Amino acid sequence: MKINVGSVVKAKAGRDCGGLFAVVAADGNSCFIADGKSRKLASPKRKNIKHLSPTDSMIDINGITDKQLRIKLRALSEAE
Repeated sequence: MKINVGSVVKAKAGRDCGGLFAVVAADGNSCFIADGKSRKLASPKRKNIKHLSPTDSMIDINGITDKQLRIKLRALSEAE
């Protein structure tokens, strides 16, 4: 499974199970995710890609703030 930077993913395991996150960085079998609230862009969570489910959505994370990220993820979760 290939997950790119900017992909919107849903957590399948852990305390953040069921939440939508944006991928901030990806390397090998893990990636760093943020949602702008519990996980800020400045300190993303490292997560194994086995515990993530990719969605069809993408977010441009260049120059985005935590508040803008929260708004975009909220809109995507309401669309589901």
